[in-house]
Amino acid sequence: MASKPSLALKRRLNAPPEKVYEAWTQPEKMIQWWGVTGHHRAPIAETDLRVGGRFRVQFWTPDDEHHSVSGVYREIVPSSRLVFSWAWQSTPERESQVTVDLKPDNDGTILILTHEQFFSEKARDDHRGGWIMGLDRLEAYFG
Repeated sequence: MASKPSLALKRRLNAPPEKVYEAWTQPEKMIQWWGVTGHHRAPIAETDLRVGGRFRVQFWTPDDEHHSVSGVYREIVPSSRLVFSWAWQSTPERESQVTVDLKPDNDGTILILTHEQFFSEKARDDHRGGWIMGLDRLEAYFG
């Protein structure tokens, strides 16, 4: 059986792992960096932060296109690791998995994002662009 496409991205952020973890798990912080810029409507984030709990994020593009992604938390290690399923509302049958690892690095954090089990190479490539944009915004959030 052929393996499904995946991607891995790495960033150094100017914040300790505890703060980066909060940015991934607290809705009021998630909406500060998630989604795209250029729309008058802020993203909406909901979390039930426990193994088996769900999250959902909704956002709008500048041309008013609505996007909603959700998943289930599979592993939670505070300030260190999050593993969750990932499925867009428009294609719920195409579930993939995201792992976010946070490693202390002096006064900052090394974030390693691994997104696995993509439906296709095109889906992986589209997500790569989205994650790079999101990580750029997360980096800016921490200055």
